[in-house]
Amino acid sequence: MLAVAYLEAYQVTGRSDFADVARRILGYVQSETGELMQHVEVQQVIEAPMQVVWDRYTDHVSWTDWAGLGKVRLDREGIPPPNGVGCVRVISSGGIKVFEEVVSFDPPERMTYRVVKGGIPIKDHLGEVVFEPHQRGTLVTWRCRFNSKIPGLGGCFRLLVTTLFRNALKRLSRTQF
Repeated sequence: MLAVAYLEAYQVTGRSDFADVARRILGYVQSETGELMQHVEVQQVIEAPMQVVWDRYTDHVSWTDWAGLGKVRLDREGIPPPNGVGCVRVISSGGIKVFEEVVSFDPPERMTYRVVKGGIPIKDHLGEVVFEPHQRGTLVTWRCRFNSKIPGLGGCFRLLVTTLFRNALKRLSRTQF
């Protein structure tokens, strides 16, 4: 595989241009500690004003109605109440629960979150959702990085997360605002 060759070339030569190409091809980002992590990024234009899209997306409990990810409830309210920093949302589907904590909350432009526990085989998950003005409404960019708890399956989990994010944003775009 070409990307593996580029990554190996970087490890031997230390030339960063090899690593940058390999990371993009393989869907990796580099953490602050230099560790390669899985990377997902999905974008969707939503034909509604930024504040309206922000309000719907960050109303975590409303995800139950539109996101297609299962039932969502708040385990803990954040600041500002209820959905801001420190909020913990619980997403339940098929007997699996995922707990996500809001880390930053900057209305109506950006929020970040991290998975704090759950029955999914990923770790070190940090997500970011950015809202930007677009000529047709709002451009939403949802990205995350994570590691697999199961060696060799990170790429499979990346594809799964990409599909979940893409489908959720498509469903959000079809929501009545």
